[in-house]
Amino acid sequence: MELKDGTYRIGGSPVEDLAALAGTPVYVYDAGIIDRQVHRLRAAFTDIPLRVLYACKALTNMTVLRHMRTLGCGLDAVSIQEVEIGLRAGFLPKEILFTPNMVAYSEYQRAVELGVMINIDSLSVLEHFGHDFGDRVPVCIRFNPHIMAGGNERISTGHIDSKFGISIHQLRHVERVLATTGLRVNGLHMHTGSDILDAEVFLQGAEIILEIAGSFPSITFLDLGSGFKVPYKPDDIGTDIEDLGKQLGERLARFNAERTTPVEVWFEPGKFLVSEAGVLLVRVDQVKHTTATVFAGVDSGLNHSIRPMLYGSYHGIVNVSSPEGKPRIYTVAGYICETDTFAWDRKLAEVHEGDLLAFLNAGAYGYSMASNYNSRPRPPEILVKDGKAQLIRRRETIEDLLATQLDGGT
Repeated sequence: MELKDGTYRIGGSPVEDLAALAGTPVYVYDAGIIDRQVHRLRAAFTDIPLRVLYACKALTNMTVLRHMRTLGCGLDAVSIQEVEIGLRAGFLPKEILFTPNMVAYSEYQRAVELGVMINIDSLSVLEHFGHDFGDRVPVCIRFNPHIMAGGNERISTGHIDSKFGISIHQLRHVERVLATTGLRVNGLHMHTGSDILDAEVFLQGAEIILEIAGSFPSITFLDLGSGFKVPYKPDDIGTDIEDLGKQLGERLARFNAERTTPVEVWFEPGKFLVSEAGVLLVRVDQVKHTTATVFAGVDSGLNHSIRPMLYGSYHGIVNVSSPEGKPRIYTVAGYICETDTFAWDRKLAEVHEGDLLAFLNAGAYGYSMASNYNSRPRPPEILVKDGKAQLIRRRETIEDLLATQLDGGT
């Protein structure tokens, strides 16, 4: 979002016009920023045979998925429903990697029927799958490197107590399963967490997976997950992916030089690609003074954006209606019957009832984690592309909320 000629704009469109298009609250995405992030990632890894899979759990809107495919991205899906959505969005089965965790075995069977690539992170599933399919269906194996990383314990996935992956110390057991079932492994996967700043964490994980790779001569790719940190606060910095690309390129070149068939490196970014592209627009319904606090109460809540309450995440907030207003301190809260505070003691241009506020960095895990709590409808979504705003999801109605309920006759 940029301030130009006294007006805030997203992708060139005035923010007030975008709010008027669908009402508030509304999620708005800037396709140009998605393009920028994909191009930046590719430019950082030019010395590496690279494949980018978009982690669609961050934002699964079909229009956004189609846009990702036009940029040459594949898809990382963590549920069979995400697989189905990806296929309906136009992705080919070979462009989708199914990476579930703790799911019923029937989801793996369905993934085989759909023809997508499969990633297994459990010894029991690996053995079951091997006995059922032998060498007919190649798989990727997800290992747990026992690295503690990530911006919050809830998004750290590679430590010793994590539910994700097969422990690297169970490698010999994996080899026995492969030997007895004939299962063919075409890739190895590792993901340590999200919101990782230090490139050394990725390099440490890469060293581990490259060491393991020696036991799998038939692999064609190494999936290093993602978790690149994006800046949220004004003085924040993100992961230096350019430095990571340089160091990882050198290490992979040495690894591939010793192989007859070089391997690709896959990354599966979600937040990195869409977080900065998204803005949640809300209206101020009340400015409420208490004995200790001035609240700006908005027409949204944890039912639309739960990350500040769940993770303590920070989102910049801008008073779009008052670009030159005098700064004052507010606590921005929602309309849900819980303590759904978006920001405590935040400095904003003076807020009045009816003002339009913009929550920044809202593209990832905003709508995708939204709910109907308090029987509130989920908001619409808008994509701004090439200077044009398009409604890509309508607002839910009370009829949508009741559509799946059945009359119990009581």
